[in-house]
Amino acid sequence: QLQLVGSGGGSVQPGGSLRLSCTASGFTLDYHSIGWFRQAPGKEREGVSCISSGGTPEYADSVKGRFTISKDNAKNTAYLQMNSLKPEDTAVYYCAAAPRPCWDDMEVSGKGSLVTVSS
Repeated sequence: QLQLVGSGGGSVQPGGSLRLSCTASGFTLDYHSIGWFRQAPGKEREGVSCISSGGTPEYADSVKGRFTISKDNAKNTAYLQMNSLKPEDTAVYYCAAAPRPCWDDMEVSGKGSLVTVSS
């Protein structure tokens, strides 16, 4: 059974940084894409970033140049380094994975990580 455990998040001021982690169990990142979605209050969930099984990263236009996704297959863990955070980045961030290309019917973890960017 595919399981994802996310960690990280918190509150920062605009311009600050945070790092999210997502550890997978029951499957290997060698053959799965993994990434994050986010959902802000009153808004629909949106894809933020994803990294393919082969290590190719993808980013939403809104986070390009500020967020960096990476993974450590040996630890079966993915990371999302978020820099230059903006108030509009405030949302609950959910880890997701799939044995398919990025964004293709990804299974989203039930528990997200709250990121709050505010002065």
